[in-house]
Amino acid sequence: MSIRAVVPLVVTLLATACSSEPPSEATVAAVPPIAAPSDVAAPPSDAPRTSSGLASKVLTAGTGTRHPRPNSKVTVHYTGWTTDGTMFDSSVQRGESISFALDEVIPGWTEGVQMMVEGEKRRFWIPEALAYKGAPGAPAGLLVFDVELIRIDS
Repeated sequence: MSIRAVVPLVVTLLATACSSEPPSEATVAAVPPIAAPSDVAAPPSDAPRTSSGLASKVLTAGTGTRHPRPNSKVTVHYTGWTTDGTMFDSSVQRGESISFALDEVIPGWTEGVQMMVEGEKRRFWIPEALAYKGAPGAPAGLLVFDVELIRIDS
């Protein structure tokens, strides 16, 4: 069974990133969603922004010293919300980290995760142009992700 059949909203973000099958939709639905952060509607004024419009804020400082490259393979935990506070995906909720190459995900992730070091947890506010770009069936508009960079694999 492909990830496309199991978690349709994740497929654009992590198309080929899963090395094992995710749990069924019924299993994911049985676990309550993770509450949205209080700043989910918009980035706070002190959140640095890149020239592309990506905003981020470090939630937990990392212990590593190196940053991933645009094609690095990384292992992360993440949760994603729309600006109305609806959680649409979470590896944390599933209880399984996920590994993928940064050139296989949405541009906001490729750009943002490169700013991180191992052990860091960061919140990203990703504009639609750096996310799903209005793709049918995908979350629309500004998206908010909490990402923990567990490991840079390569």
